[in-house]
Amino acid sequence: MSVDTVNAEGLHAAMVDQLVADHADKGLAMRPEVETALRTVRRHLFTPDAPLEEAYRADQAVVTKRRGDEAVSSVSAPWLIAEMLGQAADVIDGGLLGRHVLEIGSGGYNAALLHELVGPAGSVTTVDIDSDVTDRATACLAAAGYDDVTVVCADADQLIGHDRSYDLIIVTVGAWDIPPAWTEQLAETGTLVVPLRTFGMTRSWALRRAGDRLTSHSQRLCGFVSMQGSGAHEMRYVDIAVGVHLRLDELGQQADPEAVGALLSQPPAQEWAGASLPPRTILADLDLWLAARITEAGQQFVVLTAQQEAIDAGLVTPAWRYGTPAALHDGSFCYRSALKWTGDLFDVGARAHGRDAGAAAERMVKQMRDWLDAGSPSPMLHVLPAGTPDGDLPAGTVLDKRRSRVVLTFNPS
Repeated sequence: MSVDTVNAEGLHAAMVDQLVADHADKGLAMRPEVETALRTVRRHLFTPDAPLEEAYRADQAVVTKRRGDEAVSSVSAPWLIAEMLGQAADVIDGGLLGRHVLEIGSGGYNAALLHELVGPAGSVTTVDIDSDVTDRATACLAAAGYDDVTVVCADADQLIGHDRSYDLIIVTVGAWDIPPAWTEQLAETGTLVVPLRTFGMTRSWALRRAGDRLTSHSQRLCGFVSMQGSGAHEMRYVDIAVGVHLRLDELGQQADPEAVGALLSQPPAQEWAGASLPPRTILADLDLWLAARITEAGQQFVVLTAQQEAIDAGLVTPAWRYGTPAALHDGSFCYRSALKWTGDLFDVGARAHGRDAGAAAERMVKQMRDWLDAGSPSPMLHVLPAGTPDGDLPAGTVLDKRRSRVVLTFNPS
C-alpha cells in the first residue's frame, strides 16, 4: 500500500468524522446511510488535480473549471453535500434505496454518493450543460467504479428523458427559478432539493410535489455556482459607496445609487431589540422573516454587501458583510446591524440613515422582536406555476419569478 493511499484513507476518515461532528454541533443527526456513503466514496478520485489535503477538506468546494475569475463548476463542499443528501432522505418515505434520481449540475462525486444510497435497484442520472464538465464527470465516475451512472450533456431547464420520472431531483447549482420541467419530471409526491435564491438569499430547500405544487419540508443555508443556460438569471449589484453595494436579484427591484449613497453619508441611528440570544439562534431564518415583513409593509427590500475595508472604515456595520437584509423607504435606508455581544449571548439591532432614521431603525427592530415573540419560526416555501390566481395561493408573502410563483410562510413554533 502506497504512502499516498495511506494518507488518503486517513484524510478521508477524518473528513467524515468532522462532518458527523459538524452535524451534531448544528443539532442535526447524520443519517447512517449517508455516513456509510460518505465513508465509501473516495472524494480525491473526483478532484484529481487537487492536493489530497484539499480534496478532503470538509468545509471546502474544489473548483474544477473557471471562466476568467469566475468559478463555473466545482465539486461541492462535503458538509453541504451531506446536509442536502440528508434533506432528501428525510423527506422521501422509506429513504433513497431503490429510488430513481436526477442530479442537475454534474461533478461526479455527488452522483457516486447517490449511487451508493439508491443501491443496485435504483438509478442515478446526472446532467450538466457543459460538455467539459460531463466528460470529466464520466471519466472520474468510471475511474471510481461508477460507470453505470448515466451522464447527460443537456440544458436541464428542459425535460431529461421524456419517458422518465424521478423520485428525487437534486440540484447542485444555484437556481433563481423553478422551471416547469422539474415539477413535471418528479413522481407524484417526489422530492426536489434545490439551492434557490429568494430575495437574493440562497437556501437549499427540500420540496415535495403534490400535483402542480411544491411544498418545503426543510431548508439549509448554502451557496453554489450559478446555473447556466436558459435558467440563468444575473444578480445585479449597485455601488452606493466605496466598497458598499446593494444586491438586487428579484424582478422589479430598483435603487438609485446616488440617492442611497447620499443617505448613507448622513448620521446613523442605532436601535436594539433588547434580547439575550444564544449562539445557536438561526439568524438566517430572521433574515427571510425581515425580507417578508419589509416587502409586506410596502418597503423596498434589498441586500447590503460590503468589503471589509468599508466596514473597518466605519461606512457600514452590517450583520454579515456577504449579505445583510436592508430596507429603502420614504427617504431612509436601514439594515440589520452587527451583533452586540454580552458574554456568550447577543442582541440584534438595526442601523438607519436619512429621514426619520430613528423611526426606521425602530421599525426594523420591531420586526425582529415580532420574530422572537413568535418563537423564532423557520420559513416554509410553496412553489406554484406562474399564472396561478392570487386566490389559489396559500397565505404568505408572494414572490413572482418568471415561471413560478413562490410563497414564503413561517412555521408556528
